[in-house]
Amino acid sequence: MSVATGVTADPYLPGHGDPSYTVRHYDLDLDYALESNSLKGRAVLTIEALEPVRQLTLDLHALNVVKVTGPKAGRHTHRGGRLNIRLTEEVSPGETTTLTVTYRGVPRTVPDKIGDAGWEELTDGVIVASQPGGAPSWFPCNDRPDAKSTYRLAITVANDYLVVAGGERTDLRRRAGRTTWTYEQRNPMATYLATVQIGRYDEIALPGSVPLTAAVPPARRAAFQAAFADQPAMLEFFSRCFGPYPFDSYRVVVTDDALEIPLEAGGLSIFGSNLLNRSWDAQRLIAHELAHQWFGNAVTLRRLHDIWLHEGFACYSEWLWSEESGGPSADARAREHWSRLRHHRFSRALGDPGIAQVFDDWVYKRGALTLHAIRRAIGDESFFALLRTWIDRHRGGNVTTGEFVALADELGHPQVAAIVDAWVYETPLPALV
Repeated sequence: MSVATGVTADPYLPGHGDPSYTVRHYDLDLDYALESNSLKGRAVLTIEALEPVRQLTLDLHALNVVKVTGPKAGRHTHRGGRLNIRLTEEVSPGETTTLTVTYRGVPRTVPDKIGDAGWEELTDGVIVASQPGGAPSWFPCNDRPDAKSTYRLAITVANDYLVVAGGERTDLRRRAGRTTWTYEQRNPMATYLATVQIGRYDEIALPGSVPLTAAVPPARRAAFQAAFADQPAMLEFFSRCFGPYPFDSYRVVVTDDALEIPLEAGGLSIFGSNLLNRSWDAQRLIAHELAHQWFGNAVTLRRLHDIWLHEGFACYSEWLWSEESGGPSADARAREHWSRLRHHRFSRALGDPGIAQVFDDWVYKRGALTLHAIRRAIGDESFFALLRTWIDRHRGGNVTTGEFVALADELGHPQVAAIVDAWVYETPLPALV
C-alpha cells in the first residue's frame, strides 16, 4: 500500500486536509431526525502522525462542535469549516493517538470551486454524495483522497427507514420507535467514499459470486429488476478483466427522486429513479459506477489532477461492457468519441484539467481513449494483464499517472510512456491508429 508521507494539500481542494497526519480509523455514532434534518454525532478518530505534530486540523462544515477530548487533546477553535486542535504534547512520526469530537447541527453541503457536495435531503430521506469534498458535511475528518481509513458507522433513525452505508452490516437494534444500523468498512477508503443513504426502501438480493443487494423504493421494484438485470453479469465480467472484486460486497441504492448523475461510494453506488430503464445511457452508467469499485475506490488517486485514473478507466469499462453485452465494440465506441472530440478546443491537458473542468465529459472520454490507444499498442493480453497488476499492486492505496507508466515499463511496455505523454500531458488530440 502507498503511504501518504511528505505530501501537501490538494490544490484542487483548497481548504481541505492536513498532510501532517492520517486517520487510520473512524468510529462514528450518529443520531438523525428526519423531520428536522438535525444530526447529533460522536466521532472517535485514531490518528497517526506522519511528521512531528503539535497542532492538527480537521474538516467539519456547518455543524457545531460540542467538545473535543482525548489523551492529548488541548484547546480547539472551529472557524470556516476547519477544526484546529492544539495538542498538550507532541505526537512523533508513526505514533498514534485518539481524538473524540462530539458535534450537532443541521448538515449542509460543502461549497467548493468544483461544486457543492455532501449530505442532502431527499423528498423523503437522505443522500450523501461527497465527491470530491463533501465528507466534512457530516463527520469531522482529514479530508484528503490520499488519507485512507477503515470505518465503523452506527446511525440511529426512525423505525420505518432503511439505512445503507459502506461496508458490512454488523448490527441492527430496534427500540422505542428508533433503529440503530451499524456498518463496518474494513477495506481502507478515502473520506469522500464514506456515505449514508436513508430512505423507505425494500432490500433485494441479487445472484452472484459476490454478495449483491439493492435498496429500492417498493413501487420501483419491478423497474429496478428489469433495469439492473445485467448487474451480476457485469460484476463477473469486470472481475475477469480487472481481477477479483475488491470489496466484500456490492450494494445499489435507487432513490425515489430523480438524480442528475449517479455516483459511487465505497462498496456501493447510488442511482436516481430516472435511470431505471434498459437504454444504453442507463446501462453504461450502471457499468461505470460498478467499475469505480476497482478504479477510484480500491485504487485511488493522490491528487485530483489525475482524475483520468478514475473517470477514464470507468468510462472505458462502459465500452468494454458494450462489446461484451452485444453492442458496439470498444473500438467502435472509441472511434465514435474520438470523432466528437476532434472538434473540441482543449485549453488544458488531461493530466491537469483545472478545477473548472475536472469532471467535464471530455476528461472522461479522452481518458478512455488513452486506454484504448494503449490497448491497441500492446495487445489485449498485455493490456488486461497491466490492469490486473495495477489493481493487485495498489489495492487499498493511492497512485499517480507516473506510477501507471512505471508499471507498464516494468511489465515490458516502454511505448506506454510516449502514449501517455501525447494523450495525457499534451493538449492536441492524437490520432487514433
